[in-house]
Amino acid sequence: MKKVAIVMGSDSDLPIIEKGVAVLKDFGVPFEVLVYSAHRTPDEAGNFASTAKEKGFGVIIAAAGMAAHLAGALAARTTLPVIGIPCKSSALDGMDALLSTVQMPSGVPVATVAINGAQNACLLAIQMLALSDSELDKKLQAKKESDRVKALEKCKKINEQFKN
Repeated sequence: MKKVAIVMGSDSDLPIIEKGVAVLKDFGVPFEVLVYSAHRTPDEAGNFASTAKEKGFGVIIAAAGMAAHLAGALAARTTLPVIGIPCKSSALDGMDALLSTVQMPSGVPVATVAINGAQNACLLAIQMLALSDSELDKKLQAKKESDRVKALEKCKKINEQFKN
């Protein structure tokens, strides 16, 4: 199975990333967590992205706040899918990071999830890997069914609570 790389622009993004790491662990997907900055360590970030495929990675997830250039900087150096997680900061509640992550130029795509959306980023990475891994696909199908059952149980509970 291919690995997922989770790259943070700063270790301050770790509390956000940990929620996604739990998803990868639940699915048994191998991963590595790294800290590379598009601005402070651009050479290292670029070198990682350009060699990630050869190192067994299948997807790169990039989490960054504020200017949030990390996902785009990594995407510019690889043909692997890159998923951006815009991280909330104190200045603009993450809107700056969201716009920096989602507004990529033509030819350098970055899939972007919600602000602080590490769980969905990891689920999207798993879906990408599942395209060529039937066991992983079965795990995803089981999760969807489990989520459906839980939602219907909540519906039933609420419906009974408010019956006349």
